[in-house]
Amino acid sequence: MTDDSQSPGRQTDPPAAGLLRRHPDFRRLWAGETVRAFGASVTGLVLPLVAVSTLHADTFAVSLLGAATWVPWLVIGLPAGAWVDRMRRRPVMLASDAVCCVLFASIPIAAWAGLLSMAQLMAVALLTGAAAVFFETAYVAYLPTLLAPEDRAEGNAKLHGSDSAARLVGVGSGGLLAQVLGIANGLLANTATFLVSFVCIARIGQREPPPERAERTRGALAREIREGLSMVAGDPYLRSFTLFGATANLVLTAYQSIAVVFLFREVGLSSGMIGVVGTVGGLGSVLGSLVVRRASDRFGSARALLLFETGLLSFAPLIALTGPGAGLLLYVIGSAAVGTGVVAGNIIKAGFLQRYCPSDALGRISASSAFLNYGAMPLGALMGGALGTAAGLRPALLALTVLLPLSTLILFFSPVRSRRELPERALRAA
Repeated sequence: MTDDSQSPGRQTDPPAAGLLRRHPDFRRLWAGETVRAFGASVTGLVLPLVAVSTLHADTFAVSLLGAATWVPWLVIGLPAGAWVDRMRRRPVMLASDAVCCVLFASIPIAAWAGLLSMAQLMAVALLTGAAAVFFETAYVAYLPTLLAPEDRAEGNAKLHGSDSAARLVGVGSGGLLAQVLGIANGLLANTATFLVSFVCIARIGQREPPPERAERTRGALAREIREGLSMVAGDPYLRSFTLFGATANLVLTAYQSIAVVFLFREVGLSSGMIGVVGTVGGLGSVLGSLVVRRASDRFGSARALLLFETGLLSFAPLIALTGPGAGLLLYVIGSAAVGTGVVAGNIIKAGFLQRYCPSDALGRISASSAFLNYGAMPLGALMGGALGTAAGLRPALLALTVLLPLSTLILFFSPVRSRRELPERALRAA
């Protein structure tokens, strides 16, 4: 961990000042991440709309597109963690932003030339998904090198809060941009956001310490991957969080992969109205980031985690009951409750990992967890598409949203249930 005095702005600003005011480098990271999250949200809405309305793709083809975004976690997720632990994390994040900027720009260019195809959309989804593997793995390991331990809770809350707000605005903006500019042209906004993120991260003044040089023999990469997996599998908290995350992500991605098609075809909403409904329903994710610290202080981090995850995810089945007119309220309530629970739970778990895990193994540990958490998502997208095709969109959505709250039983029967606070001891690296 870099000493506090080396962080720009730390020596002169009062300790009571907010993190965004007294830490310019964190402010740059926060700004870049917020804009990047906005762009990712635009993509999540506009890319399937391009497939459905421009290329007239069927339900299963749209789910394949969603799966392609997450397949790289299954292919390179584990070695990415070991690679990231061997290098400085900021250059990895910069390279990822540059790749995403170029790839997303190719979609409107191809549309203008009349060359856009599902093959290109799939390729862009796969390659930007691979870039995201490296960005997310590096980002999780980078934040503790930028912030002092006492600032990490505030930093996590601010980053998750702005991320949720940006994604919320991005959903509405994505629908509006698609309606005003044309669906493929809506991705131009996404291209710009990755460029802004690149500039913000490039302007961070604090430099990471170089990773320790070590002689690596043949098979070192495989050994480092095994170490990360063994640390996750051998610890009851990391194991429980990973199993829950994988199960919940499987179901979440399954129903989300057909949600846009459901609203477009079953409920009869326009692209702009889909954005509005998604924006209002997404208010829960912002609420989760606002209330999580107070809930953790009052109930304890472990009890708050159970409250957010097991309590609020039980509202998910309301999403499948959505209908026209007043029936849209069911979608709003269900998605808002799920968003509140998921975001608040993610903030609690992120702070726990940064306290609990050694910094020199954080990349491997986070990648090992992400391998299962994110690796379940392409399977979920395919499952959603297959169910939607075989059973119909509404029955599939109902079955999947009922499964989501059942996944929280993994947490309920884990060591978390017996504690008020999650442990803070450092996990010894393998």
